[in-house]
Amino acid sequence: MFKSKNFEFYFRLLSYLTVLGGFIPLWISGTFGILGTALFIALFIGAWFLEDTKWQISERIGTFLIVLALPLFYFGWKFRIFGFSGTDAMLAGILARLILSLTAIKLLQKKSDRDWIFLYMMSFFEVLLAAGLSISALYLATFVFYLLLIVSTIIAFEIRKTFRKVNDKSKPETHRVLLNQHEKTIQKPIRTLPLTAIGLIIFILILATPIFFLLPRVSGAGFGSNFDTVSTSTGFSDSVNLGSIGKIQQNDQVVMRVRLEQNPNLTFIRWRGVALDYFDNKNWRRTVNSKEVIGKDERGFFRIPPVNGRSIFAIQTIYLEPLDRPNLFTLPRPVAVQGNFSDILRDSESGLSFNQRGAERISYKVWSDVSLPDLQKLRADNNPYSADYKRYLELPKIDARIPQLAENITSKYNNRYDKAKAVEEYLQTQFGYTLDLKAGGDEPLADFLFNVREGHCEYFATAMAIMLRTQGIATRIVNGFQQGEFNATADIYVVKQRNAHSWVEVYFPSENIWVPFDPTPFAGQNLESNASTGMLGQFNNYMEALETFWVEYFVSYDNQGQRSLMNSVKNGFVEYQAKTSDWFSEKQEQFAEWWKEVRGEKGFESSLWAIGYGIGYFIAFVLGIILLIWLYRKLAGMKIFGRIWAWLKRKNDVTIVEFYERMQKVLARKGFKREPHQTPLEFAFAVNMPEAVKITEKYNRVRFGEKDITQIEAQEIEDWLKNLESKEK
Repeated sequence: MFKSKNFEFYFRLLSYLTVLGGFIPLWISGTFGILGTALFIALFIGAWFLEDTKWQISERIGTFLIVLALPLFYFGWKFRIFGFSGTDAMLAGILARLILSLTAIKLLQKKSDRDWIFLYMMSFFEVLLAAGLSISALYLATFVFYLLLIVSTIIAFEIRKTFRKVNDKSKPETHRVLLNQHEKTIQKPIRTLPLTAIGLIIFILILATPIFFLLPRVSGAGFGSNFDTVSTSTGFSDSVNLGSIGKIQQNDQVVMRVRLEQNPNLTFIRWRGVALDYFDNKNWRRTVNSKEVIGKDERGFFRIPPVNGRSIFAIQTIYLEPLDRPNLFTLPRPVAVQGNFSDILRDSESGLSFNQRGAERISYKVWSDVSLPDLQKLRADNNPYSADYKRYLELPKIDARIPQLAENITSKYNNRYDKAKAVEEYLQTQFGYTLDLKAGGDEPLADFLFNVREGHCEYFATAMAIMLRTQGIATRIVNGFQQGEFNATADIYVVKQRNAHSWVEVYFPSENIWVPFDPTPFAGQNLESNASTGMLGQFNNYMEALETFWVEYFVSYDNQGQRSLMNSVKNGFVEYQAKTSDWFSEKQEQFAEWWKEVRGEKGFESSLWAIGYGIGYFIAFVLGIILLIWLYRKLAGMKIFGRIWAWLKRKNDVTIVEFYERMQKVLARKGFKREPHQTPLEFAFAVNMPEAVKITEKYNRVRFGEKDITQIEAQEIEDWLKNLESKEK
């Protein structure tokens, strides 16, 4: 008998796993907390055990709850009952919770085919929503897992639906036989269902991959481009505030990933964000707030002048997480930017930003001039500052001990560069680094220098900038990030919130250049890669490499990447075309030389040799053609290809078709003709001949069960056919 209960269990298990497969990507995106996750899992497990019991809610109650849920969630959004950080986050969060609530109601309900389809659609919407809420590479794994489940489930759903229809149409006397036949034929689909699903997924991916790389892109990452932003309140900031008492929180949240495609042996890697010029004894800020708009040129580049003759370029590709500030981070002195922006903005301190349309995940490429003048030129640069740079010398009312300390440190030097290096070294070696914010009062800088004598990067940068200003040296402080952790597996720098940093830039007027200095003690700098070691560290590196691959080729893949891909394809085609053209040109030249020799231009003896070579090549060509024809006929005569094909199919199609067609012809002569709506077995029972039923059962087993018939079975089939033919007479 057909084991319908076993198949129903199999179908139900696949359906529930599909629902769970839709929830997992949303869970990975961080949309649900512990309470929401636990509640859904509890309802999910409860619904499984309530299947086919009286405790399942009816379709009417389920419909009522679904209709009731829609206005409840609408009012929750309208009156901001749900606690979310912003409007975009609220919309995405409420939509996710609404979908999950509708799913839970359907799970608890008695389910028809229509309800199962509803659950599949809800799971698909969950996966679709999660695509915009998460950039984790884990999403890719859950997406592939979901694809396998949903394809398998839909196939099982159709098998279940088809067999129910067949059974419903069967006559009572044929129902038992049909069930027996179903038991035989369904085992093969169940066993091969996962392989069939995998094959369909591969086919879909083959079709979808070119479409993915060719369809136009916009910046951001789908529905969730505004959902999960990286707050920089405890790390990077466009201002500096001294005097707070507390502790800087270390945060391992990734801010950006940077690949240095051209790295001219840099020793000072800092990702510059903003520079600040005015200090009021507690706060740094920018006094000139005007911004220059830079548009794209005809090649799609944002060009930032000037570029001096000594330029050495470092090329960076930056994958930036959604930030609450529109800053673009680069190595110092960017000269060109390429990215999916309408335009970029350059402030008075050479900081770059873009017109932000909400928090977006963006990628861009930067060319930075990392060249520096020779130390002799910097030491010789004592030219006076122009009026435009006077603001970098301004001082607030400060403790009188600060200029005296600066004078003591720099008195034995007579140039700006050595004075700057002296202050930098003094702060690096004579003070301690701590994340505890201890210095305070009305003059936190003086408290740091003469009392606390330890602090974090902003105190060190402020101390150096102000001390040098007391000596008539123009300075500003810069906020950005240190180099981050280098992942050799992915060949990228992973920059996190904890890498937020401040340093100093000193201006040299003759060279017209700002030179960076970092007075923070080495304990506060990650100049060397601090990558984890051991097996766990290597595993983390591989996971980060996978994450980077996902971000680079999927999340941040935009029209810039499309242009790069098309250029690569075009260049490859041009290169292949050039090689082909060169090969033909070479052969033409060889033929021309040979023809000259044949005509005797190089002498009679050369002509004979050339003719001999030509005849030899011609004979070899003809013999090659003859050999290929002989091999083809030989292989055709051996029927080797047919044997290989038969071995791969592992069944005799001729036998399958022949004995069943013979039976149909015999029955047709007796007046029995199979109707289009009849299955083979239904037709056999209708003619009321045992031999016809037996032959049809063998046919179904071989045709649909993919079983070979034995010699004994072949003889039995032949005997049954003869009996049918004799009955005809």
